[in-house]
Amino acid sequence: MLLGLVGLPNSGKSTMLKALTLADVQIANYPFTTIEPNQAVGYVIADCPCKRLGLKCSPQNSRCVGGRRWIPVKLLDVAGLVPGAHEGRGLGNQFLDDLRQASGLIHVLDCSGLTDSEGKLREPDNLHDPEENIRVLEEEIDEWLFGIIKKNLEKVETLARMKKLPVERLLAEKLSGLGITEEDIKNAARKNDLRSREFATTLRRESKPIIIAANKIDLPSSMKNLDSIKSRHPDVIPTSADSELALREAAEHGLIGYEPGGRDFMIISDRLNEKQKKALEIIKKNVLDMYGSTGVQQALNTLVFGMLRYIVVYPVASMGKCCDTRGNVLPDALLVRKGTTLKELAAKVHSDMADKFIGGLNTQKKKVGAEYELRDGDVIEILFGR
Repeated sequence: MLLGLVGLPNSGKSTMLKALTLADVQIANYPFTTIEPNQAVGYVIADCPCKRLGLKCSPQNSRCVGGRRWIPVKLLDVAGLVPGAHEGRGLGNQFLDDLRQASGLIHVLDCSGLTDSEGKLREPDNLHDPEENIRVLEEEIDEWLFGIIKKNLEKVETLARMKKLPVERLLAEKLSGLGITEEDIKNAARKNDLRSREFATTLRRESKPIIIAANKIDLPSSMKNLDSIKSRHPDVIPTSADSELALREAAEHGLIGYEPGGRDFMIISDRLNEKQKKALEIIKKNVLDMYGSTGVQQALNTLVFGMLRYIVVYPVASMGKCCDTRGNVLPDALLVRKGTTLKELAAKVHSDMADKFIGGLNTQKKKVGAEYELRDGDVIEILFGR
């Protein structure tokens, strides 16, 4: 899974990426890694079944911290967007090429109004309306997508008539490189005509959901803007990437105890100087106490578990000990879409043995069949015949 961080220049995207990628964590095959200049690995966090089952787990593809499983996801810092990107303005071509790879997007929005839609700084007495940045970003993506659909639709409709196949299926084949599925197209087509601009907007919402991270909430001008934004976008998440980064770096250096997304931190070192103590006090007062968290981890978790509807499952080779063939307890935490069946999981885990799949066992050691829909937190043994 690849998730994109999008936004206009100077919105705090790079700080958000750095705050999310946990440079202090080194785990098997998933250290902090620069995959490409603008890619890194972050983590979604969910409850680990180890506490519920009274087990000491030994994760292999993730990490368990205090009964919370940190599961890696790839993050992409998409090139900064400016108005006219769909026509190639600014880094528009790079922005849209990056965008096609992402399953979902976090829009890092400068909530303070101190930067405009070009990323230029504004004076405190002449603030920019952040709502304009939301409109610009969504319209640029919609125009880009609308252009692609318009370019291909006539050919697709002609081919559909010739082959007597659904237009949605053939259009999905054309748009598969954008991560758009036939189901996405069908859902959008129920609401809008395929040729309409509104169809492109609906398809974007279906195939590349966007969560708004209203960033820089620690700045005085953000509070009024945040109320206005939330009245139109109820799911917006207030964030302070600067605060999250400061907390994670302090935790990395052993100065504080802090869990990403936490409501508080604990000072655990006497090496803090007065300036550092003051900075932490400000973060606690202006961010944690006021908003409940920095919002950074919540934005990522909400996108993956809420908007993209992923759940976490734990396949094992032996339900008796909840371990793999090497004895590792609850070794792998896998992200799968809600509605995934046991048979689909079996094909994902053991593609070379999918034809021998016969069922599975859950934590109650009850047999479940091929069409069993996996539930969040399921620990399950996949059974194969000879």
